[in-house]
Amino acid sequence: MPTFFRTAAALGLAGLLTTVAQGALAQDKTSIEWWYANGGRIEEAIQTMISDFNESQDQYEVVGVRKGNYEETFAAMIAAYRAGKHPAIIQATERSVLTMLHSNAIVPVNTLMEENGIDMKKDDFLPSVAAYYVVDDKVNALPFNSSTGIMWYNADHFKAAGYDAPAETWDAFEEQLYALKDKGVTECAMVLNSDYVWSLIEAYSTINDQPFGTQANGRDGLDTEYVYNTTMVTKQAERLKKWVDDGIVQLSGQGASPSQLFNSGTCSTWSASTASHAGVEAEAQFNWSAMMQPYEAGVEPKNSNLGGAALWVLKGKDDAEYEAAAAFLQYVAQPDTQAWWSATTGYIPVTHAAYDKLKTDGFFKEHPTREIALLQLTRGGEPSDNSWGMRFGNSNQWWAVIQEELQAAFTGQKTVQEALDSSVERGNKILRQYEQLNAGVN
Repeated sequence: MPTFFRTAAALGLAGLLTTVAQGALAQDKTSIEWWYANGGRIEEAIQTMISDFNESQDQYEVVGVRKGNYEETFAAMIAAYRAGKHPAIIQATERSVLTMLHSNAIVPVNTLMEENGIDMKKDDFLPSVAAYYVVDDKVNALPFNSSTGIMWYNADHFKAAGYDAPAETWDAFEEQLYALKDKGVTECAMVLNSDYVWSLIEAYSTINDQPFGTQANGRDGLDTEYVYNTTMVTKQAERLKKWVDDGIVQLSGQGASPSQLFNSGTCSTWSASTASHAGVEAEAQFNWSAMMQPYEAGVEPKNSNLGGAALWVLKGKDDAEYEAAAAFLQYVAQPDTQAWWSATTGYIPVTHAAYDKLKTDGFFKEHPTREIALLQLTRGGEPSDNSWGMRFGNSNQWWAVIQEELQAAFTGQKTVQEALDSSVERGNKILRQYEQLNAGVN
């Protein structure tokens, strides 16, 4: 069995079947499908992008099909690939990078572009973005909806507590959160997002230049092991546990989502993706702002970690379809499209050219919080082995493990150290399973 499907079976995804939605296509155009995973405002922007591309020329037709969330879309892609009914382009989260690289099912994007006379190279992209998708100078996927976690805050709450803005370091920030509650400004100084492990644990590790795992966080070999239970991450996890115990941070809100709790003015701070801009701008009826994630005092902060997804091209299509895919990806990557996408959604522009365009156009002067994620992703100069990004096998399985273990710590079933130790032990077993499945795979 090919590696792709052995890996898929290990993830428990193989065998799931979905139907392929068909659009009405012009017969004289080469048509391809792009399966994506975003809903709501982001899906509206995706469909607008597709429509604009289709109207910009008369040779190709892209049909966008939403297959559910990321995991559902990934599962549908695997089932369709086995049946030979897969799309030309698939949107896959950054946590699936290794699975895609080892699948033997992709056409590297820069190979596709070269074969179609289009110039695309790794230096076109912001380094901390390219780090996830570039191996041996090869751009394997086109970074698409890229983001990083920033710290949102209710400026009215901080002013009422006597602060101009949140502090830059964690200890000082913590004092402010306690003051917000002690002074009666709010009963919810912070709300934890559902992906807090990404924005407050993983990002904490990269920003504070701590190793999350060996082998440069998995970038240098499949024999990597998690080590975050022996680093400053333990301090951060203890901090979060203390906040939970003291009622500083809220885990849930009687059916309200974290975004609703912040946007309604209930909670004072919220660590979440920069892509939350669309919702905050539309819903928050108070003076709000955002800042880079805090860091530990005495540390020279580095860049944060990347989130989101990329566009991968799958094998098994004919030359005409690959020509269409190359044309569409070129359209997605061009500065005008990237600038529009970023302004519309809150995701970052992934290329230097698009970033420069937004600056030249004065976009960040009018929307200063939109640049925070970019400044944070490029903070600290050249990324270190600890901050380049994480490339661990079967990352989604580990994600479920650490959330389960930290929940046990938050509810008093385990100490924080016990929870971290257990998550590392279980996570390393997952890494060994992935290594065994993909031993010798290039």
